Amino acid sequence: MKGHSLHTVAQVRELERTAIDALRIPGYELMCRAGAAAWGQLRLRWPGARHIAVLCGVGNNGGDGYVLARLARDAGFDVVVIALGSPREGSEAAQAQADWRAGGGEVFSPDAQWPLADVYVDALFGIGLARAVEGAARDSIEKLNAAHAPVLALDVPSGLDADTGFAPGPAVRATATITFIADKRGLHTGVAADVTGDIVVDSLGLPDEIFVRAPCDVSLLDVAAVAAALPPRARDAHKGRYGHVLAIGGDVGMGGAIRLAGEAALRTGAGLVSVATQAEHVTAINAARPELMVHAVSGIQELKPLLERASVVALGPGLGRRAWGHALWYTAIAAGKPLVLDADGLNLLANDDVALPVQAVLTPHPGEAARLLGVDIKAIARDRFAAARELAHRHHAVVVLKGAGPLIANPGGDFAVCPWGNPGMATGGMGDVLTGVIAGLLAQGFDAWDAAWTGVALHSRAGDAAARDGEAGLIASDLLAPLRRLRNDFGAA
Repeated sequence: MKGHSLHTVAQVRELERTAIDALRIPGYELMCRAGAAAWGQLRLRWPGARHIAVLCGVGNNGGDGYVLARLARDAGFDVVVIALGSPREGSEAAQAQADWRAGGGEVFSPDAQWPLADVYVDALFGIGLARAVEGAARDSIEKLNAAHAPVLALDVPSGLDADTGFAPGPAVRATATITFIADKRGLHTGVAADVTGDIVVDSLGLPDEIFVRAPCDVSLLDVAAVAAALPPRARDAHKGRYGHVLAIGGDVGMGGAIRLAGEAALRTGAGLVSVATQAEHVTAINAARPELMVHAVSGIQELKPLLERASVVALGPGLGRRAWGHALWYTAIAAGKPLVLDADGLNLLANDDVALPVQAVLTPHPGEAARLLGVDIKAIARDRFAAARELAHRHHAVVVLKGAGPLIANPGGDFAVCPWGNPGMATGGMGDVLTGVIAGLLAQGFDAWDAAWTGVALHSRAGDAAARDGEAGLIASDLLAPLRRLRNDFGAA
């Protein structure tokens, strides 16, 4: 898989040290490059802006802000700097502040009356913040968010953890974020979806070779990577070549869930899809989607011959946790077929930690992830990367941690982050569709890792296509038509 690399704070700091020590680029030069890049982005994004307010912290992020302010003033703009305090004496930030003052620039306290500005610049905190802001900093963030004006965040919106995407307190709600040297993984998952706005990455002119020497295990999916994983079908294709998915679930009153999973597997390209469900759902599913081979299964004796014919199992949508569901769950896992486990399939796993097949994909939402790990849901939100990594390690499986900025993790420590999806997808049945999508790809010969990240991309981008008529009111079956189109041409708008 190829994609856009995402880095930890430690990795970015190492890249910065390489630039300073090996390439002999002074730290203040890097700061000036960052301020200039941010100023260029502000001019590009808000060409009509004339009044700019820059909020500076006491560290290097504040130094970037002072450079931007100086460049804006030198270009004839009306600029006001509001600072939390004075930078450490002898630091690059102190030099940036001195250069701002040398041209007559003033520095105001956050307690002073803030001017009305066309654009505010957030240079309060950089990538190292991993705690809740307090005092004047907290007040400044809340005041900035209440200003209802465009905000350009430098490197990371203040208050957001650049490693985890979590905000332990208030965070600046930026209209756009320009991040320096390399992209950060915390800008693309969790709370970040609400606060980063548009993200622009500027390498500050650093050469490609320093990035090659600093490999990264987290990738942000892009269109080219996903499209390359979805080649067109051979002209001599036949249904046997594209696998047989057995979707198991749909206890009494939940037949819709397993129908969604089965149809999603078909729309993703599986050759055959069978459904094992309660007898009362057979007629309805057959009438609605006759291409699905629906079987009434009252227990494991009726399930076993279906498992023998299947090449992949999708287990969990509407399964329930009664004796019927538990018996089918245990038997299906024991069959050892490539497996996608979701919904009550995960809840049963939390109570009965059985060994999973070699090719297995777990697709928990944060609540299910919390149950699997025996923690509260807040612990999942605090570090989604750590939660996904632990689940993959504990169950020796590929894990899809759902939510804003879905994460895909494998037991080897690799991560993919999906940049697509929207709040309209927070509705019942969406997870059932994802289960079917991943199972359909497994049936076509993808391994668990490739099926997971490719499936999440298809599902999320189909959700975006379906949301063009509005996010509120979006339902899971709305994804099925765009899903088919994207499976055949992922680059299609």
